[in-house]
Amino acid sequence: MDIDTTSVWADSMPNAYDRCLGPAVFHPFAVDLARRAARLAPVRVLELAAGSGILTRELIAEISAAAVTATDLNTAMVEFGSLRVPQASWQQADAQHLPYDSGRFDLVICQFGVMFFPDKRAAFAEMRRVLGPGGHLLFNTWDTIETHGFGRALMAGLERAFPGNPPTFLVRVPHGYTDPRTIEADLTAAGMSPSVIETITLEGRAASAADVATGFCTGTPLRAEIEQRADLGTVTELVAAEMTTRLGSGPVAAPMTAHVVLTAPQPPPHGNTSP
Repeated sequence: MDIDTTSVWADSMPNAYDRCLGPAVFHPFAVDLARRAARLAPVRVLELAAGSGILTRELIAEISAAAVTATDLNTAMVEFGSLRVPQASWQQADAQHLPYDSGRFDLVICQFGVMFFPDKRAAFAEMRRVLGPGGHLLFNTWDTIETHGFGRALMAGLERAFPGNPPTFLVRVPHGYTDPRTIEADLTAAGMSPSVIETITLEGRAASAADVATGFCTGTPLRAEIEQRADLGTVTELVAAEMTTRLGSGPVAAPMTAHVVLTAPQPPPHGNTSP
């Protein structure tokens, strides 16, 4: 059954997401993305799908002179992120209907969020609208689940818990937008074109495989799929045991592959010939 990933973030989920997945899964890519953003020297930055503020913290550190507006569709994440990174301006916002004037930002940035947008071309068109002349869109998206060491082990654990019929959220959504040709076509349809699509592999490190299992099972929309079918605690323990068997006990590390996309500078509005 499909889960509405826009409405299931609540209660303890942001904390589990930030504590268990933030350092291991998202922080290495946040450092990479923020450094790329700094090279563009933006003054007004809009972050979409900011979640608990993992990338937001890095943006504030790397581009201290920039005004960063961090947004997320889910109010639970906005409330959590605003407490963790108060240096940014936080607002609830739908990427497909951004509440900002055209041309307001120099950079729109999004870490592992575009996969969640139901209409990606509409979202990209909105990003293009709020970018000023010379502005860029910079984002990353996961490659296939097979290229993600933690995700691959997690799926093995879910197969153990649900033989022959594991929950599909992870493959369907976070790892469901993996083809650079599709990404380029969607950007082109929205009036943008990528200047760079780079595939990179970084290493994630966690205190234990059980921490990563807890993060995915209790701190992401996977939780809703599990709770519809079984006891969350029991499944989390099974997944943690399988991940520990595959990754080892104690501190663990795994390679993770993603695509990083940077669009070409946006041109002035049609008919504007000023330099």
